[in-house]
Amino acid sequence: MEKVILQPRFKDSPHFKDFWAKGNGKQLVEFSGAEISFKDFEKFSPYFYHVDEIGDQVVRDVYLTKKFHEASKEIERYIRNGVSENDDVPESVKELFLQTQKIPDWLDYDLIKSGAELCMRSNLDSLISLRDYCLIGGYDYAYLNKPLITTEALKKGAVKRLSETLDFWVNTTRYDALNLHNKGYEFAIKTRLIHSYARLSIKKNYKGWDMENWGEPINSWDMMATYIGFSLVFMHSLHKLGNTFSDTEEKGLFHLWKYIGYLLGIPEKLLPNDKKQATEYFYLWTSVQPSADKDSVLLAHSLLNESLENPILKYKFQRKNLRYLHICCTWFLLDDEVCKRLKIPEVSYRKVFPRTKWIINKIYDTVVNRQARINKGNKDQMKVLSDYLNTTQNSNFR
Repeated sequence: MEKVILQPRFKDSPHFKDFWAKGNGKQLVEFSGAEISFKDFEKFSPYFYHVDEIGDQVVRDVYLTKKFHEASKEIERYIRNGVSENDDVPESVKELFLQTQKIPDWLDYDLIKSGAELCMRSNLDSLISLRDYCLIGGYDYAYLNKPLITTEALKKGAVKRLSETLDFWVNTTRYDALNLHNKGYEFAIKTRLIHSYARLSIKKNYKGWDMENWGEPINSWDMMATYIGFSLVFMHSLHKLGNTFSDTEEKGLFHLWKYIGYLLGIPEKLLPNDKKQATEYFYLWTSVQPSADKDSVLLAHSLLNESLENPILKYKFQRKNLRYLHICCTWFLLDDEVCKRLKIPEVSYRKVFPRTKWIINKIYDTVVNRQARINKGNKDQMKVLSDYLNTTQNSNFR
């Protein structure tokens, strides 16, 4: 394929201009002090056609040469025991593990700890933010979702998809999770190889992939945007729900996701250090993404209806009420125009729950000890994860 010169093709589209002139984009600029422009567009746009070649080669050398469960056990062995220069392993495996085992000069474990504490301290607001702003808001970017559609993620069901996302997020945001050979490190390496496996599968089996418009499947620029979702967008959501955070926690959150991104094979120059950089990077990426299409609507409604399908809550009225609360939060956190494009249902009194939450958070912040909030948040988040994992072990959700 000839080299494609990418342009900020949607910069004059109503969805792009409205988002950055009067929607959440405008709020992000005010929140971060960003200076948005297209001056660095050409530095970032080539990454739309860039992928994690090391991860892809590991999949070719390990997963595509033996049975899947045997390959998985082999990778787990490397994760737990490490890999050295002299080991008798494929060169790609050596390259991947020597990279991820090398601690970058910029890594600050105290900042990582502060970022993890913010994730835990924000308790269920963290999970609301991930679901009702980060995930569902991401569905508005039509091209970003194409790998989900082509790998038939909809058939897997929202309960399973949400469980996997929660499993990854919780296990990478605990104390010491990202230390070499620990559980968060393991999740990062496995997720990296899942991305490579999915990418190779799409390129082999899906002949309709539109490389020019959609970029490489699970490309580095889209990966950057996804991890800005876990940092900038997540933090903005917590802010909108009335949470406060210190400068150290804020720096820590970005540092945490910068290191996770590094382990996942995202080029370092795409990983922002703070909310100002993240907003400026995000602005450029959104200019190449069209707004929601029919697949976006299907994904959004699958996520909304997850509350009705999930048997964690015993009674139907509880599930319907949970769906209503998530809809209220989605309208509160996202732009109205995004909600309309995704066909989020209109509901009555939709501002009552999130505004009440905002007031409670302001009070809670002043009367409850920080460490007590971290401990309780960790416990509550682990309980939610446990419920989801127990549910997905049921054959209906495999």
